[in-house]
Amino acid sequence: MKSLLSRIITLAFFGLFLVSCSTPQVSQYANEKPVLDLSEYFSGTIDAYGIFTDRSGEVKKRFTVLIKANWTMVDGKKVGTLDESFEYSDGTKQKRIWTLTEQSPGNYIGRADDVVGDAQGQLAGNALNWTYTLALPVDGTIYNVQFNDWMYLVTPKVMLNKAKMSKFGIELGEVTLSFYKR
Repeated sequence: MKSLLSRIITLAFFGLFLVSCSTPQVSQYANEKPVLDLSEYFSGTIDAYGIFTDRSGEVKKRFTVLIKANWTMVDGKKVGTLDESFEYSDGTKQKRIWTLTEQSPGNYIGRADDVVGDAQGQLAGNALNWTYTLALPVDGTIYNVQFNDWMYLVTPKVMLNKAKMSKFGIELGEVTLSFYKR
């Protein structure tokens, strides 16, 4: 009987641990303001400023991004193009062109050449959560890393972004960005 009680207590603590480690759901932000309209915010020119930190928190790279964005209607769905030009602190440059498609209100699919498969996006209130796999070049080798990307609209012109990078469930680092809509 003591052994059974010990197992039950252990399982209960393990269950509490798992619940405390759960990630937020985008629906938690449904009542937050200002409300993020993806096609409104990502329209025109947006400047972004970011850092990449390793898992110890050390800044490994700084970068800026110039984004030119526009939306059209295709087969009754909103489709956005985000043309991103990155410039890193070491002088390297990178280009990424996203195609975002609204599948239903609050649900998006994103595609880019270096994204493996589709990025899945969910939006509610002032928050957007993207999950995707990025083919990341590092020293001549391509690594497929998972991103859990959260964006929060702070004002009609400012959005903050925090993305966790992982491989095989092990956190590699974080990307932090601030967006400013011109």
